[in-house]
Amino acid sequence: MKLLAISDPHGDYAQIPALVRKASKAGSVDVVLIAGDITNFGPDELTYDLLSLLEPLECPVLAIPGNCDQKSILTTLDASSAVNLENTMHTIGNVTFVGIGGSNPTPFDTVFERSEDEISAMLDDLLSRAGGDARIVLLSHAPPKNTLDRIPGGNAGSEAIAGAIGKADLIVCGHIHEDQGTMVVSAHGKETVVVNAGQASQGKSILLMINGGIEAQLNNI
Repeated sequence: MKLLAISDPHGDYAQIPALVRKASKAGSVDVVLIAGDITNFGPDELTYDLLSLLEPLECPVLAIPGNCDQKSILTTLDASSAVNLENTMHTIGNVTFVGIGGSNPTPFDTVFERSEDEISAMLDDLLSRAGGDARIVLLSHAPPKNTLDRIPGGNAGSEAIAGAIGKADLIVCGHIHEDQGTMVVSAHGKETVVVNAGQASQGKSILLMINGGIEAQLNNI
């Protein structure tokens, strides 16, 4: 399965067509993951503009909101052609996708933030229901704490999302524009691949291949 992971376009979609073309040159894409901050505090209807630019890929789109999206964007996602993955799961083939949007608290008091306790409770519930033989992919706006979450003042990821390490096979996130990349981290005797897709408005995204293992490569322009 081939995934295109994008995050943080913040309502600026000028680079999306080029990202789509570059991803397509590497072969057909099976699923697009949008890791939040679709808009820059609205309007929600910009979601439709982004989805229209992804239509040439002719594949399912799974999306969550970010901390800079109004909570009302959930209604827009429900009405769109995308799968609203917020606090739910969706299985494609042998991969189960689960989603947690918004972010842990920030110093900026943005419009879609959650306490670490709320994120932890959501995550525990989702992972308990996503058991079985399927690979588990967590789509989270916030990265795990101390994993692809570096900002000039330190690390800004979520301690609760870090609880998915060793439980999910793959965590796809964004939020921290400065720390695009891939890491392999371990807990409970199991490895988890963590991917920060980078800032799509700056022409950044990541391609992922899920076969026997999980491989990632930058899809930047």
